[in-house]
Amino acid sequence: MSENTTPPRNAAPPANSAPLTKTARQQKIIDLITRKSVHSQIDLAENLATMGITVTQATLSRDLAEVGAVKIRSTAGSVYAVPGEGGDRSLQQSTGDSLDAKLPRLLEELLVSAAAQDNTVVLRTPPGAAQYLASAIDRSSMTGIFGTIAGDDTVLVIAMSSVGGQALAETFLEYAAGNAAES
Repeated sequence: MSENTTPPRNAAPPANSAPLTKTARQQKIIDLITRKSVHSQIDLAENLATMGITVTQATLSRDLAEVGAVKIRSTAGSVYAVPGEGGDRSLQQSTGDSLDAKLPRLLEELLVSAAAQDNTVVLRTPPGAAQYLASAIDRSSMTGIFGTIAGDDTVLVIAMSSVGGQALAETFLEYAAGNAAES
């Protein structure tokens, strides 16, 4: 039997996977650049490969140009950075725990209440702040979160079943109270 684990080209994607569209691939590139110090295209290609995404150097080069990635000098050496989203056009790069340090501060400022049921948590915010908070939750490395959905003043957080909504709600409330656990 062959040890080739590559699925046939016309095989259905595995359950719970994202379609490998250009947009999905480019978002994965942005996520990698903002979460990790990416020093080269080879480094980026290897990180994508661990996620099951294989790209040619030419495609990777085009993707980096299209997302606006540039090389900058940092304390970690020369790394890729991308422009921020929305109105924030400043360059975004991996800065270690900065995303995780930002989440407790945002919860302190924006969380009005948190309620849990089964594996869901409903977070209430002031009007207009829910999408901003949901984006920060999505970008953090906080474990136990399956995903978020945001409205104007409400964020629905879906917890992994192994964590449960009540434990996740308590974590959010601890962060909002300024009692973020030291990792």
